[in-house]
Amino acid sequence: MTRTKVGIVGAGPAGLMLSHLLGLAGIESVVVESRGREAIEATIRAGGREQNTVDLMVETGIGDRLRREGFVHGGFEFRFDGRGHRIDLEKLTGGRAITVYPQHEVLKDLIAARLAAGGEIVFEARDTAVHDVATDPRITFTTRDGEARELRPDVIVGCDGSYGVARPAIEGADRQDFLRVYPFGWFGILTEAPPSSEELIYARHDSGFALISTRSPDVQRMYFQCDPSDRVENWSDDRIWNELQTRVAGDGFRLKEGPIFQKNIVPMRSFVCQPMQHGRLFIAGDAAHTVPPTGAKGLNLAVADVFVLSRAIESWYRTGSTDGLEGYSATALRRIWRAQHFSWWMTSMLHRFDDATEFDRRRQLAELDLVTSSEAAATTVAENYVGLPLH
Repeated sequence: MTRTKVGIVGAGPAGLMLSHLLGLAGIESVVVESRGREAIEATIRAGGREQNTVDLMVETGIGDRLRREGFVHGGFEFRFDGRGHRIDLEKLTGGRAITVYPQHEVLKDLIAARLAAGGEIVFEARDTAVHDVATDPRITFTTRDGEARELRPDVIVGCDGSYGVARPAIEGADRQDFLRVYPFGWFGILTEAPPSSEELIYARHDSGFALISTRSPDVQRMYFQCDPSDRVENWSDDRIWNELQTRVAGDGFRLKEGPIFQKNIVPMRSFVCQPMQHGRLFIAGDAAHTVPPTGAKGLNLAVADVFVLSRAIESWYRTGSTDGLEGYSATALRRIWRAQHFSWWMTSMLHRFDDATEFDRRRQLAELDLVTSSEAAATTVAENYVGLPLH
């Protein structure tokens, strides 16, 4: 049996960032993770980092590589009716922007920082479970060497994703799960090609949505709306490029093509569990919520969750006050529901719905015209996109 102040289940963005922030405050933690380090650091996922996330990484000493290697985007483009319309994020938000820096690179930085500081991350744990979260919290698991271990933390934080063990342990009549499943998915590719655009492109086309993003000077990430039940085997490289080129066409613009080395289909859903706490168990990140990737909020919301929670835990140890811990759900959920609205709104404005009428099509185009011609409307988009300030 091992005692620690905070037991964290999951070494994703939420779990590792929480452990990092607690470590800086002198609060020990142990992170328990089912995957191996190599698998965590090799999984390529979303790359849009809000200004809040960038600032927090820099201020807490893990932003050096981000500043060297990240792509700062001062704006992005909406494409519709064959034309591009730029949203100037920096101008509309007083200099705030987004930085494209992939999730696996963030995780590399966090893992390196935790291990360098002497933090404990248990990789390849099996049979992880949480117990007695309302009275005497415990985490049990088996190490990759077959050793049965038990942690006795003061609090448990579940950062183990949508299908982990933490969320089911939130019990009680007041728990509510809110779910919306969208009738489409995203077909994603990684391609070896130079960037087609200096900034992200969000395209609305009668055939469906497309997103043009980047991962590095030589690797690009692109998506197009698809049937979520489709199979990647149905799509040859030529068919993929034809679909993408069609959806972003106009003004002589063409994507720069290259070999495609990864294909996948991403389902689209919105989910919130509330409250995000029960007894001495708290959940954060994908364990508590998911958003459609249209608004680029996933990792950024996870970081915002644990920023709030780390300050609450620090205050508890420093002053004995439980106000921050008791108010964690309410504080985090205010931002979460704002992000849910923004992600839903972007999704509904840019995607083709099978039951859409000509009225719906023209309404979408009118909405896009509004946000690209009205500075007030564009400012609302920009402020939500770069992220509301952390408090």
